[in-house]
Amino acid sequence: MDGPHGLGVTARDFGLEGPRGRAFRGVGVDAGPGSLIAVEGPSGSGRTCLLLALTGRMRSTEGTATVGGATLPRQMAAVRRASALAHVPGVTDLDPALTVGEHLLERALLQRRFGGSLKDSLRGPLRPRAERAAEGKLRIDSALAAAGLDREALPKGSRTAVRDLERLEALRLSVALALVGRPGLLGVDDTDLKLSDAERAEVWALLKSIAQSGTTVVAVCGEAPDGAVRVSTRPTDHTSETDDKETADALAETGRS
Repeated sequence: MDGPHGLGVTARDFGLEGPRGRAFRGVGVDAGPGSLIAVEGPSGSGRTCLLLALTGRMRSTEGTATVGGATLPRQMAAVRRASALAHVPGVTDLDPALTVGEHLLERALLQRRFGGSLKDSLRGPLRPRAERAAEGKLRIDSALAAAGLDREALPKGSRTAVRDLERLEALRLSVALALVGRPGLLGVDDTDLKLSDAERAEVWALLKSIAQSGTTVVAVCGEAPDGAVRVSTRPTDHTSETDDKETADALAETGRS
């Protein structure tokens, strides 16, 4: 895949009910490729579960949904392959002891090993090392540019440890790592958590830019920005404790996928 090709997302009466209760219900989405979809709702309303379901990481139980022509939940594996996650607690956590450069190199190596087609994986070892290194560098540079993260502006450049990053820089790094694989659908959790108004505006500008470049974005937030495809998660008759348990189960399952 030479570049991002956004995936259209549609859903009708989409819902998920688990053994401890209902995570979300009655969700409708109609968004074309390259859209910015804002999943808006209070914490505990099933926002993360919906994000995981739309990216093929959690099995829905009600209604219908399609992502780029793949039907959920029947074709979850296809949706997982075409999508990526960023900033999801318990799933995409950054290692505070590793540097920015180490995270990027690790992701590029994983992409080279597991992210390509079968033909690419068979051909990979036969390609000159310099060619493979150049491709990896291009992927990293492109992802960093799209995420708006300038390594040279960090305190120690690529050798800056994750623990020394500002909150917004860490979010940008997580987004960059997800974009290394050039997904058609990018899911971002907690986009406005513990950020100032100015920082939130930066995040939305970033996500709008990524969507405009061709990658469909699904972003979880407390309040959707103007111009986004707004999807609301409504509280149901179960408690917030049930929501938290359902989300924890989903995150654990996603970590194994």
